[in-house]
Parts: sequence; C-alpha cells; structure tokens
Amino acid sequence: MESRSTMFRIALAAMCLLLSACAVRVERPAIAGPETLVAEDLLTGSPIDGAAPPTVAAAVDILALSPAMDRFLDENVRVVENQNEQLRHLAWAIMRSGDFTLVYDDSTRTAADTFAMRRGNCMSFTNLFIALARELGLDARYQEVEVPPNWSMSGESFLYSQHVNVLIDLNHGRTRIVDFNLYDFDTAYPMWIVSDARGRAHFYNNIGAEKMLADEPAAALAYFRRALREDPEFGPSWINLGLLHRRAGFTAHAEVALLHALELDHDNLMAMSNLVSLYEEAGETERAAAFAAKVHSHRMKNPYYRYQLADQAFAEGDYETAIHNLAYAIRRRRNEDAFYYLMSLSYLMSGRRDEATQWMKKAEEVAAMNSDRQRYSYKLDLLQEMNRH
Repeated sequence: MESRSTMFRIALAAMCLLLSACAVRVERPAIAGPETLVAEDLLTGSPIDGAAPPTVAAAVDILALSPAMDRFLDENVRVVENQNEQLRHLAWAIMRSGDFTLVYDDSTRTAADTFAMRRGNCMSFTNLFIALARELGLDARYQEVEVPPNWSMSGESFLYSQHVNVLIDLNHGRTRIVDFNLYDFDTAYPMWIVSDARGRAHFYNNIGAEKMLADEPAAALAYFRRALREDPEFGPSWINLGLLHRRAGFTAHAEVALLHALELDHDNLMAMSNLVSLYEEAGETERAAAFAAKVHSHRMKNPYYRYQLADQAFAEGDYETAIHNLAYAIRRRRNEDAFYYLMSLSYLMSGRRDEATQWMKKAEEVAAMNSDRQRYSYKLDLLQEMNRH
C-alpha cells in the first residue's frame, strides 16, 4: 500500500476481473503432488494446517455501528435532513481536523474499530464511511477501482493496485464518489459496484495478506478461507493461497491455487507472473517460458505499461520509440493527459515543433476535462474548501 490505496506487492494480490472460465483451456498441474489434489481442497485441508483441524477465521460484522458512532452522527450530521447536505456534513465531519482525525496505517479494520482507533487503511476508511452513510439512510455501496499497474522496468516485479471506494446513489439518478486515496485516485479510472460479500472478501483477504507478511501462515490461511467463503470466485484470495503455500514450500498446492485463479480469469497477470516464478524454481522451464510469453504479451497490450516504456525511451533519447509506444497507449486510453504531454515532449525533442504544439493542446484539453470530473470526488471538494479557510 505504498500509495494509499489497497495495494499489494507481487507477493500479495492482484486485481481480478472475473471472466467466464467456460472457454478457457484448463492447464493440468505439472508439479508432482497428490493425484486428486484440486484447488478447493485447500479450503478444507492443507499441509499448513499440520496436525490441527482446518480453521476458518470467524465472521465479523465489518459495518456494525458502535454507540459512539451513533452519537457522532447526532452531533455532526443529523442536524440536516437533505441527503446531499447530509453527505457533505458526513464527509466534512470525518475529514476535518480537530476532534476527529483519521491517520493512515497499513492495517485493515472494521468500521467500529476504525472509528475507535481513528486509523486504518483505505479499506478501513471505506468500511467506516459506508456504515455511517447507511445509518443515515443513504444508498452507499462498495466500488472496485482499476488503478493502473506500476511495473518495475526490470520486468522482474510490479505493483498492481486493488482499490475500493464508496459510491453514493442519491435521489434523481445523482451519484457521488467518496475516495480516501487522494493522491492516486482519478475519476477516469474504470470503476464498478460490487456486492457486500465482495467487500467482505476484500476485508478478510487484506487481513490474510497482513498475517502472511507477519509470518503467521496458519492465521493467513484462515483469513483467505474466510474471504473465499464470502466470494468463492475472488481471484486475489486464490492467488494469495498460492503464494502462501509457495512460501511454505508446498509447491503442488501453490500450483493448483494459481491455476484455479487463471480458470476464473484467464488474463490474470499476477497469477501468470507467479506461475512463471514457481515453474522456474521447479525446473519446469517450458511451462515457465510459455507463461512468461503470455505475461509479456499481456503487458504490451496495457496502455500504462506502454507509457512506462515510452518514458524510459524518452529518458534514453529514443524519441521515435517513445512516440510509437505513446501512439498505442493513447489509442487504448484516450483520457490520460500524461500520455499526450509526453507525446508533445517527444515530438519537440525530435525537432517537430508543429506536432509538439498540437499534442500539447490536446494534453491541455484532456487535463481540463479530467479536472472537471474531479468535482464528483467529495474529498477533493472538501480539501479545496479547507484551503480557503
């Protein structure tokens, strides 16, 4: 969570767009293991359990309100009746300085724990806001956001965000987005509403990842199982189960979990990347090479990866390569002003001033359009308001 989104390193999780597995060719496991081993077996038994009975983390009500939260609403929000004003009062009360100050840390918490401790990550803050908004009668729902991946240029690892924010559906078809990731959030990013069950899957998966980083494999396993009880097709938890077993040395179990993630989403780059590493370690060089080729093909189709290639080429003075990669990136994603800006600089440095001017004008147009969209993000509205006082 290097940016203040629900971000996991390559050892943690990936964004999963759930696609039908009907047309996907299922890979047969290549690493020796129990002949009947399938991914679902990890939910009822695993060598990580050892001699202990398989455990699943206890379910908790992540949106439950405490008496203190109800008093907070009485004192700060219920003084107005209009939904739009209630939303503004709620956002202001949560994010203002003074008696109530939220502090970011890397821990995932329930709404009540976030309120009591005044700290948490973006998942924690999202739980808090949804719980308070629903208590007011507002239609507040979890929303997944596709934050652009950030690859290291070595190609060995990359960061990929899995971010959740809040969508408020007001009267007359009006919607508002509340996002606690000020620095990385952009309303141009693809977003989609998800169920409360998927929201809970995010919650338990986050805690499982935290336990895995803390070298508590049994606890991590229990939380990943709970996440998959909430949503059996939640790809990040299947990937994390694979990573957890790989870290513990159970490569056959890791393989079936990662392959299952690919059954759910045959374009899942994180699953493929980790299978490359797994097969390289196991000496399955042909399989490693095949998945490495898929990873490369997938990256080359991603506009943000092509932008990073362009940025690297520009830094090395290879402006034609930069222009080539940017042309592809812009065709795939037309609302990123940074793409147009770098295109303008690339043309300028290659001596084509007229083209540079045209691309700079386009960059300014797209930037103005994106800036206008930001009015839908309450956090930005409120911070601007704070700066005027």
